[in-house]
Amino acid sequence: MSTYVVLGATGHTGKPIAFGLLEKGHTVRIVSRHTSTAADLIQKGAKHFAGDSTNPLFLANVFDNAEALYTMIPGDMTAPDFAQAQLKHIRAIAQALKGSTIKHVVTLSSVGAHLRSGAGVVQGLQMMEEAFNAIPGINILHLRASYFLENGLSMAAMVKQIGMMGSPVRADLKVPMVATKDIAAAALRHLLAKDFSGKSHEYVLGNREYTYAEIAQIYGRTIGKPDLKYVQFPYADAKKAMMQMGMGESMVDKMNEFVKSMNEGKILEDVHRTPANTTPTSAEEFAQVFKSLYEQS
Repeated sequence: MSTYVVLGATGHTGKPIAFGLLEKGHTVRIVSRHTSTAADLIQKGAKHFAGDSTNPLFLANVFDNAEALYTMIPGDMTAPDFAQAQLKHIRAIAQALKGSTIKHVVTLSSVGAHLRSGAGVVQGLQMMEEAFNAIPGINILHLRASYFLENGLSMAAMVKQIGMMGSPVRADLKVPMVATKDIAAAALRHLLAKDFSGKSHEYVLGNREYTYAEIAQIYGRTIGKPDLKYVQFPYADAKKAMMQMGMGESMVDKMNEFVKSMNEGKILEDVHRTPANTTPTSAEEFAQVFKSLYEQS
């Protein structure tokens, strides 16, 4: 049995990964500031470390005698400088990895991480890939996940309130959309097998490409609104709406930058679909998640 560290273990990808490793009988170390957020994992046997994941000395202690790591870089929605907040985590993890016993690392990266500029919220993941790839003696696999199906869930309340879906994403843009549970499954498979060497990346592209106009049709049929429409919002209107939801201006500007690059074809220019990077969950299946949220809103 091996010892794994899962950073972001209370999140959409980290939690199923941690549970999957525990089910196989491995030792799993998790990090969160409070035990309450990780109570279900602790109950299943996860070893909880309470501390600050931007502290490299704390992380070095968590990593001690571990063999593999799953990590994601959290995004601070209210940080005055979103990219600098990401960099704090990146630098701490990279410093703790140097000279550690960890030899296999799987990261949650993203489409667009190939861009040296203009990637918006993904720029930090591009910086993460570069920083981690510079560490010698560790095998690192970056999972460049495509646009989350979960991103559309925030529109459930909008549909309830004003009867339409909308965001700054082009209505006719074909985007590979993936469920986070499928990203977790891909990461878990690689962590268990330790089947990667050197520095590499792998795309995780979901079931197929969808436009948001098509998503509106699929979700509309599921919730009993077959005429549901999707509208592309101007970036300025989207910024105002996101800030009203409590997001900081720095993150909102980075989000708009990402969407602009995606609308212009830059984010997805490096993506090539294969059977290996195609995952099972379809938007038709995921529509049930949207329906549940819509009915609660």
